[in-house]
Amino acid sequence: MWKKNTPVKATDSLIGHGGTLEGKVLCDTNLRIEGSFSGEIDCQGTVTVGEQGTVRSSIKAREIIIAGQVFGDVTADRTLTMMETGQLHGNIVAGALSISAGSVLNGSVAMAKQPAPETAGGLQSSGKADKNGKRSKAQSTLEAG
Repeated sequence: MWKKNTPVKATDSLIGHGGTLEGKVLCDTNLRIEGSFSGEIDCQGTVTVGEQGTVRSSIKAREIIIAGQVFGDVTADRTLTMMETGQLHGNIVAGALSISAGSVLNGSVAMAKQPAPETAGGLQSSGKADKNGKRSKAQSTLEAG
């Protein structure tokens, strides 16, 4: 019996081997494709194209793993990983890229800028010196930024 206050947990989605799906997929969870898909994919999680998977689609996701065949442009906010059995015929935009020996890539690659590391109140010096290039004792102390 379902209770009204029971939290709903996110589940992964699967297009299984032998399955064919056409259309637009929007998901907040991970997606694994072992069958065939044509259309458009926009996923907040990880999209994995298995060894038996064939995708004719643009893919936008946080992370993308390709072990099968993809025909279309892909955008990975974080990482795109191409396994040794993976084939990509399309352009890539990714924060990081990992390509295993044996994989096939036909397209261009553009690396997205990684977010700048945050500084947590690091120390900064005043950088002031006298005429001779020497710092006074007071100027040599570091100031908290």
